[in-house]
Amino acid sequence: MTLGRTELRSGLEGVAVAETVLSHVDGARGRLIVAGHDVEQIAGARPFEEAAAMLWATGGEPIDASAVEAALGEARAGAFALLPSLGAALEARDAMDALRAAVAHLVETHDTTERWQPFAHVTAAVSVFAAAWARRRDGEGALAPEPSLGHAADFLRMLRGDTASPDEVRALDAYLVTVIDHGLNASTFAARVVASTGSDLVSAVTAAIGALKGPLHGGAPGPVLDLLDLVAAPERARGVLESELSARRRIMGMGHRVYRVRDPRAAVLEGAIERLREATRVESSARGSRVAARLDLARAVEREATTLLAARYPNRALRANVEFYTAVLLEALGVPRELFSAIFASGRVAGWAAHVDEERRKGRLIRPTSIYVGAVPADMGSRSAS
Repeated sequence: MTLGRTELRSGLEGVAVAETVLSHVDGARGRLIVAGHDVEQIAGARPFEEAAAMLWATGGEPIDASAVEAALGEARAGAFALLPSLGAALEARDAMDALRAAVAHLVETHDTTERWQPFAHVTAAVSVFAAAWARRRDGEGALAPEPSLGHAADFLRMLRGDTASPDEVRALDAYLVTVIDHGLNASTFAARVVASTGSDLVSAVTAAIGALKGPLHGGAPGPVLDLLDLVAAPERARGVLESELSARRRIMGMGHRVYRVRDPRAAVLEGAIERLREATRVESSARGSRVAARLDLARAVEREATTLLAARYPNRALRANVEFYTAVLLEALGVPRELFSAIFASGRVAGWAAHVDEERRKGRLIRPTSIYVGAVPADMGSRSAS
């Protein structure tokens, strides 16, 4: 027996639950608008700090990107000072488990001069904790931040232990901006639900990290590299992909819940890898050759996958998504694949914070209903019939 007459929309498909000025996903046209700008206009052209400033300013006066850069630098130092107090949080075998546990130790600050400074604190902490986990996994000590550096540059330094080139910094900035916000995705919705209860920013971000850990949301970049490793050479792409499809295995990095065309973020990141390839070709022929070979392989796999999937599933739009070229870019930057989802969180957390702020100003509890389809007392059925 079904009680109530509420229409069921599985997965909340097509249900609008919030108004936002932060970002818009046009799945039919393949456009992503972030704070009024197409993502192609800002990713690779503006640093992460500027994109964060645009999102965090939507609830008030414009924010100077240099102020955000300074706040993030100071906050990285503050997060690093917390590492000894995190206990076993960073000992988790999974990066996302470690990140969730570490972030849960934070306390939202309210004694700040600027409304958005708590956003910078949690954003900086995610990057510090992610880098510290990776170094601990490799048996190395965490590196103290350099507050005077930009956020992307310092993140790569804390992670790798060396000074990143300007081209590498630009590539990571492009990635962080590309993933900074993306409509009402699962993790952002989780953050807004928690915020709607009146809970704190840290709790909302912790919930978002839990949602992002799920393989249906943020877990595909690593398996993309596994697929590229399996293919190994462009001329093998069709045969390997046909075998994968025949075995009913997913082609990772292809298809998206919203986009009916190629994910615009895939194009942004493909361009970022191309620029990095040209830079590394000049700096180091060996490294440039590795980046070039990986990019050529990825492009060949994408072409063959697009053709095969269109033939096999003509009524479904299965094109490259953001994770396809994320994998290639992060690999080129020396990021271990086990850290890919945590790196995603390092960019998306700025968007989560903006959504929490927006939801707080709305001030209404998110409380959807459900349709009960379980057993009911016998007399309840007779009363409903009458």
